[in-house]
Amino acid sequence: MLVKMDKQSNASAPLRSTGQIGSDIRALRRSRNWTLNDLADHLERSVGWLSQVERGVSEPALEDIRRIAALFTLPVSFFFSPSNDDAESQFVVRGHSRRSMSDDTKGLVESLLSPDLGGAFEIVHSVFAPGARCPEPFIRESEEAGYVIEGSLVLFIDGDRFVLNAGDSFRFAGETVSWVNEGKVPAVLIWVIAPPIYS
Repeated sequence: MLVKMDKQSNASAPLRSTGQIGSDIRALRRSRNWTLNDLADHLERSVGWLSQVERGVSEPALEDIRRIAALFTLPVSFFFSPSNDDAESQFVVRGHSRRSMSDDTKGLVESLLSPDLGGAFEIVHSVFAPGARCPEPFIRESEEAGYVIEGSLVLFIDGDRFVLNAGDSFRFAGETVSWVNEGKVPAVLIWVIAPPIYS
């Protein structure tokens, strides 16, 4: 499926579906602990249709992708990539073709470094704006680790406060977590989450 990029885009190539839409949708659904039935109900589609999409038998129409993106608070562009449709895209993510998973309301800009959400883990490039903060503490059924490339980030794990600076790393699994960038510059991190839970 090809979709023309809007006029504000710098790239001249058309957007091409990632070819992994089905596995990405499955990973997003599982991140919410939803059954096929649950997601099909939210989309007002049949379980059979959703099953075919997740297995890669068929690809959803753009309107379906819009509804799925809205449901998981993702930009529609997440399901598309300006990269070439070749064998490389299964293994390599070029810097210019990362898929955005940003949430501007949190002051957080993220892009997926993994080729898709279908593997055992996901790798995310995260940029926390100065003053950005987690709206509320969260607990996820995942193991997560990260490395601070630039700036600093305050991480709260089960009530303990940790100031992480460039070169520092962390890991947690199942604890109550929150974060804030108290610095005056963006905090840039590489974040690894297993299994993929982005939603």
